[in-house]
Amino acid sequence: MSWGTLAGEQKVDTEIEAKPRAHPRGMRFQGVNALVTGAGRGFGSLIATALADEGANVVVAYNTSKDGAEKLAQQIRSTGRKSMTAKVDITKWPEVKSMTEKVWNEFGPIDLLVNNSGDVSNKQMSWRQITEEAIDQTLAVDIKGTLFMLHEVGSKMLERKSGTIVNVASNVIVTGSPRAPQYAASKYGVIGLTKSYALAFSPWVRVNAACPGYMDTAATTSRADWTPQRRKWIVDHTALKRIGKPEHIVPVVLFLASDDSIHMTGNIVIADGGFSMPGA
Repeated sequence: MSWGTLAGEQKVDTEIEAKPRAHPRGMRFQGVNALVTGAGRGFGSLIATALADEGANVVVAYNTSKDGAEKLAQQIRSTGRKSMTAKVDITKWPEVKSMTEKVWNEFGPIDLLVNNSGDVSNKQMSWRQITEEAIDQTLAVDIKGTLFMLHEVGSKMLERKSGTIVNVASNVIVTGSPRAPQYAASKYGVIGLTKSYALAFSPWVRVNAACPGYMDTAATTSRADWTPQRRKWIVDHTALKRIGKPEHIVPVVLFLASDDSIHMTGNIVIADGGFSMPGA
């Protein structure tokens, strides 16, 4: 049995040649149809905007942030790109299936998927506060939701023998999380999904993961445990002596999404200013 059969359940008898897309300088995503989950606000919104700035047509997927999603889609359309919103609760497989079909029919085939949606259990300040409800919610969004999106959108990419997927995980895969162990477990799960689907969809669809550390966002800084003392401790233990801003991490996602990473799949890129410094 060949490696191709073992990995992607397809027999590949000849070596596959990488064919980077031709594009004008600074327009790595010209003509690319991208779908970003959780794009109605925050980090997902910045990713979608950056993709559009480099030429992508963008599906702004959201669950609760309807106003933000519609505003962003209008903003993208004003630049001459295509954009539409797509409401989906990624924890519900039937919704993911129907959303995927709708996007394919109304927007066109998706070339790039960014699985940005995640649940960080931000109301939980200690492992002592863990509840079964919190565990179920985090695992449902981060693992089930990511899996459903990978499975549905990735399967269609595989049929076309073309596509790129970027999952957003976290540096907790290295550091752990005494605050919310279920969050660390869920992001370990995302890495498992990244590697598994990288093999399942090979050699046609690349799947990689970006792993940010602490980010200077409202979701972090509004937490009850985010004190000046804790911020100082984190900065002191970060090699680059700063808390990352979302705009520092967006380029990492775009790198994995573009042909700049054309010979990478199943990879994990940690961007946390050297806080975790994982070994090889």
